[in-house]
Amino acid sequence: MTTASAVSPRAARFAARLKDTEAHLSSVTLPESSAWLMRAREAAMERLKGMGMPEKRDEYWRYTDPARFVSSAPTPAEVFVADDEPVMFGGIERLSLVFVDGVFSPEQSDKIEGEGLEIERLSEAGQADIHWAKDLYGTLEAKAQNPVPRPLAALNTATATDGALIRVTGRVSRPVSLVYLRSDANAEMVLHHVVRVEEGGEVTLLENGPGAARVSTVLEADLADRATLHHVRAMGRDHQRAGCTHIFARQGAESHFRSFTLSVNGAMVRNEMVVWLEGEGGVVHLAGAAMGDGDFHNDDTIFVTHTAPACESRQVYKKVLYHGAVGVFQGKILVEQSAQLTDGYQKSQALLMDESGQFLAKPELEIHADDVKCSHGSTSGELDEDHLFYLRARGVPEDDAKRLLVTAFLGESLDEIEDHDLANDIRLRLAGWLERHGE
Repeated sequence: MTTASAVSPRAARFAARLKDTEAHLSSVTLPESSAWLMRAREAAMERLKGMGMPEKRDEYWRYTDPARFVSSAPTPAEVFVADDEPVMFGGIERLSLVFVDGVFSPEQSDKIEGEGLEIERLSEAGQADIHWAKDLYGTLEAKAQNPVPRPLAALNTATATDGALIRVTGRVSRPVSLVYLRSDANAEMVLHHVVRVEEGGEVTLLENGPGAARVSTVLEADLADRATLHHVRAMGRDHQRAGCTHIFARQGAESHFRSFTLSVNGAMVRNEMVVWLEGEGGVVHLAGAAMGDGDFHNDDTIFVTHTAPACESRQVYKKVLYHGAVGVFQGKILVEQSAQLTDGYQKSQALLMDESGQFLAKPELEIHADDVKCSHGSTSGELDEDHLFYLRARGVPEDDAKRLLVTAFLGESLDEIEDHDLANDIRLRLAGWLERHGE
């Protein structure tokens, strides 16, 4: 006699999730585009329907509630009006591409041209039948869905209405700057960027600006052999912003990728980064500095996979938390059996400026090779009273002494920025924030 087996509670929950996702996506219309881009969008939508939208019970979402990212409409956020603070990266010669409320603004952007550089808008390139991004758009996002599902990245691939497609064929002398502005308190920004750095090419990519009440960005970066990509972004003083960003990078032999993220305030910010070192001698350095108070919630989730031998990876993340702010770090280094002579380093630290702050950390190492050098460490604590006493004993006022110690604490992450002018600009922002909030 055959009896039907009962459906497990886990299977029932997953089925309910897929049903809810289907209902959530029923009103979503994919942007019109050419055949190659539409195929990528449809494939991303099918991936999303197969995994469901993220939930708080998911392993990699248990520290950050995704509800604000998956609601049908963004929570309105007051448009930030700048004071007399200098424009971010304003003193650096750069090629600026401006997006307002998630739409490219040619009037506010520089002329798109540069030696060794090709740039097109996604909304325009997506109308062409043939484009160099055809084999890249959505490819790395799809690759990143295993072993950890990243449904919000798939949603971005399916629905992004604009973005920059950047192909680097030489050594680009001035940075490409993506500036995100907004004029509407209810604006939602969904951008998808693709960067291809050809063999021996080098470029610096900057990102900054409030963007929208809710932000979703994906950056897919493909680095050929001996290619170099420097990436620096600053997520600024827009207190009510909710943002979910993804960076996916694939690296060839002897390639170099450096990425630094400054997060200052914002109600809910989650930055995911997935990197594959697939060519021998590749180097990746990922770093971040975050400061916030009150409702500030900052989540850095990192996954670096070493596939090729003799590669180096570094993760350095520092957070300074005031008045109940929450910092999250989830970082993993995976070393496959083929990746002998790997050098992997991971460090996450939080400075809790009062007893109400929280730092939630989940550092991981998974090593299948036997000739490696890997380490990780995660700590949280308060300002060192001995250091504070030392400064005050030498006549430094208490508030100034605290600012000096906070700046020194964040210094290791800022050291990962190779360009000194960019690093100094970031330090200026940190100093300004501490002047306003560092009590």
